[in-house]
Amino acid sequence: MTIYFLGGGNMATAIAQGLIKQGNHNIHIANRSVEKREKLARTLSVTVSETLPALTKNDVLILAVKPQDMKAACAPIQTNGALILSVAAGLSIDTLSRYLGGTRRIIRTMPNTPSQIGLGISGLFAEANITESDKQQAEQIMQAVGQTVWLQTENDIHAITGISGSGPAYIFYLMNALSAAAEQQGFTPDAAKQLTLATFKGAVMLAEQSGEPFSTLQQQVTSKGGTTYAALQSFEQNRLAETIRQGVEACVQRSQALADEYSQNP
Repeated sequence: MTIYFLGGGNMATAIAQGLIKQGNHNIHIANRSVEKREKLARTLSVTVSETLPALTKNDVLILAVKPQDMKAACAPIQTNGALILSVAAGLSIDTLSRYLGGTRRIIRTMPNTPSQIGLGISGLFAEANITESDKQQAEQIMQAVGQTVWLQTENDIHAITGISGSGPAYIFYLMNALSAAAEQQGFTPDAAKQLTLATFKGAVMLAEQSGEPFSTLQQQVTSKGGTTYAALQSFEQNRLAETIRQGVEACVQRSQALADEYSQNP
């Protein structure tokens, strides 16, 4: 059994690196760019090629090209019953099946960028026709780069895109804002970055180890009428929580709109 990748971008590279750490995997990456292939062969010591060789039903093909390029990239592929695992946003199983000659042995997954350091979380969805063995294989592959969560419906892919898929960008946005605020208070850029990173990392580790609800942890830092209370009151007055909720909803709606666009494209 070989795990093939169609596309050699950041996510494909992250998954391949995770699989290499797991060991006992034959990995083959197909990519159009000569320069990219040479780099992948050099840094990962995997087999590379410009196009995919013949697949078998025992193989796994991970679709990791940009959604807008997927149709053309899939055109020459004969799946021959191979298990398909797609990390492409916005492309439904119906659409992917149409691109791949009608196969339905497809599992969709939505990872996020912390997968690049093995700390990602991926949502997975499989239709009822997918066997438990196939699901376990897909789960094992994605656990090479972090945690996994199975989704109940394909529509949940949009929801998880709005939370964990795009979520790292929200966190970086908040980190940038806190760092900028630190600089406004007189800290150097390096000190502001250090304070921000340590604060976020420490808060996450505390939340993980304590097991307490986030709201309880927030209350433990907050004394009524105190300094933290003043900041939180400002956040409430400016409806920060509602703004975040609206941002997530905008992301989910955009994911749904992109899926509709691809599904209507013959």
